[in-house]
Amino acid sequence: MGFLSVFSKEKKENLDRGLKKTKESFFEKLSRAVAGRSKVSDEFLDNLEEILISSDVGVETTLKIIDRIQKRVSRDKYMNTGELNAILREEIEALLEENGSEDSAAPFDFSKKPCVVLVVGVNGVGKTTTVGKIAAQLKNDGKKVCLGAADTFRAAAVEQLTIWSERAGVPIIKQKQGADPASVAFDTVKSAVAGDIDVALIDTAGRLHNKINLMNELSKICKVIRKVIPDAPHEVLLVLDGSTGQNAFQQAKEFTRATNVTSMALTKLDGTAKGGVVIGISDQFKIPVKFIGVGEGIDDLQIFRKKEFVNSLFGS
Repeated sequence: MGFLSVFSKEKKENLDRGLKKTKESFFEKLSRAVAGRSKVSDEFLDNLEEILISSDVGVETTLKIIDRIQKRVSRDKYMNTGELNAILREEIEALLEENGSEDSAAPFDFSKKPCVVLVVGVNGVGKTTTVGKIAAQLKNDGKKVCLGAADTFRAAAVEQLTIWSERAGVPIIKQKQGADPASVAFDTVKSAVAGDIDVALIDTAGRLHNKINLMNELSKICKVIRKVIPDAPHEVLLVLDGSTGQNAFQQAKEFTRATNVTSMALTKLDGTAKGGVVIGISDQFKIPVKFIGVGEGIDDLQIFRKKEFVNSLFGS
């Protein structure tokens, strides 16, 4: 399967399975909070606030949701669990809608040829694996893809991306470890233009000494690739580990300050009960969540579809 295939039963099952821990944790806590209650009291709203925060929705986003619920129930002080679920579901979906998380028909703007995607994120979040999975699915969609191994600092990064290029059956542009990342990026874009490539995915370093170094390195990469394509990169994709909860928020803050992040991918949601981080990060940064990772398989990296996400979280 690729990104452009319909949202199949298999994809839905993968999404449901990937969000299972979050769903079970969330609704177990919610059921305990609702048990024996018929009135939405201040104590109950305090409990709901705690549930949302413990699911890593984030404090600011949680307060926004609580405020919306208070306004919704101000006319009727009585509700059952089903009614509360419906209100929560509607408000979360509305929040995602407001935050620019429009469902994408395609993962990238294919009218740009090549569409240059700079992939950023700290080590350990699944950045290089995400690049590989994107490449494999785009290849399955019939797109011509190339990879750029611009993470030349981490010893295994180039080797890991090379394995993914072979697995996906796409070319890779690389140099030796310690080479200038901007030079690799430049070669990648030149090769993409010459090879009539649809999408060039450039993997960047996951760790530099400080924010200034990070900003300078990314700025340098952008500057050199613009010598080939003036409006590149067309996308800066930030990869975050959803299982780290609030740490993912902090990483998003650092990278959005350092560079013009245009979209996000949240990985490893299958291994955590903190899937609420998708809602909080979307709300706080107003940057579209484009991909979510709900398992180890290639097809377990999915385009983020807000309606399907909420359906899986609350149950269709």
